[in-house]
Order: sequence, then C-alpha cells, then structure tokens
Amino acid sequence: MCHSSSPRGRAGRPRSAEAGEAILEATRAALVDLGWSKLSMGDVATRAGVAKTTLYRRWANKNELVVDAVAVLFDELELPDLGSLQADIEHVVVQFAALLERPETKTALMAVVAESTRDEPLRERIRTSIVERQKRLVLAGRERAQARGELPAGRDAEAVAMTDDLIFDVVAGAVVHRALVSAERVDGAWATRLSALLIGGLGALAEDA
Repeated sequence: MCHSSSPRGRAGRPRSAEAGEAILEATRAALVDLGWSKLSMGDVATRAGVAKTTLYRRWANKNELVVDAVAVLFDELELPDLGSLQADIEHVVVQFAALLERPETKTALMAVVAESTRDEPLRERIRTSIVERQKRLVLAGRERAQARGELPAGRDAEAVAMTDDLIFDVVAGAVVHRALVSAERVDGAWATRLSALLIGGLGALAEDA
C-alpha cells in the first residue's frame, strides 16, 4: 500500500510558505483587533500557531513584519488591458480604493505610515516593499499605452523615470487621501475624472520627455 507523506490538499506546498502566509494573516488580524500599540510578536506567533523564534528568524521586529503583511495585500492589484490608458487607470483606481476599504489594509497602512514618521528604517522598508514594488503598475501602463500609440516613446530616460514616479505619487496620493483622510467614496465617476485629469497632464509631460 502506498502512503503519501504530504497531507491531503497540500501536496508539494512548502511548509515554510504556509507558515509565512499564516504569520502575515495573523499580523493583519491582530492589527485590526489590537491596534499598533498593543500588537506584539508573541501575539502574532500565538495566532499563527508558530514559535516566536520563527518570526524573529524572518523579521527583526514588528515594524518589518507589519510592512510585509501590508505589502502582500498591494500585490493583489492588477492592471488589465481594457483597451485604453484611461480605462486601465480607472480600473486600478477603483481596485485600489476597494483594497483600502478592507479593515486589515486600512488599519495596517495607517499604522505603519504614522510610525514611519519617526522611524527612518521603517520608512525605507515601506518605500522598497510597497512603493517600489507597486510602481510595476505604472511601468506596465505606460509601456502598454506607448504600444497602442496613446503615448510617445520617451527620449530621455531620466525624464521618463521622473514622470513614472509622478504618476504613481498622483494616483496613490489622491486615492489614499480621498479614501482614508477625507473618508469619501471612490467610485467610477470619481475615477473617471481623476484619470482624465492625469491623462491630460501626461500629454503635456510627454512632449518634454
């Protein structure tokens, strides 16, 4: 009789990957339940069903852990090909706003941003783990728009990079401010107005790139 060494439904899945997912999920849940000040590595370990030493082998402190717990949520954002740059932007804006409405995203993001104002290493981790990773959406959108002929190919690499940064800042800043600071709804109509404003500005910037 043949016996499988892997539990049913988990064949071929690394245990370390499962533990990592459980830890990040437990971190987000703990933030919602306890808030930043009461969150501890010990509480996360208990919720995740792992030893505290397992956490410290991967994350030096709760700051790093929380940033990574937030970062994987933003990795869910996608840029579908909807046929035009404006439609692509509108989709990402609405998708981003929906992500910010989730309690675990809202609580975690607000917590790490507030804490990063007095913690430079945390600010740098946010920059590399969240901001730089999500700029992939801007790069993909620009390249797709150029392939469609909606935007000209940039001649100056430095100017193109600066424009990419500006696009990201405008979209992310506008959505975060409206959803989390002003507590206003981000719907399709608002996304359409934002994308139209952005595309109008992109046309002017492209002429200088």
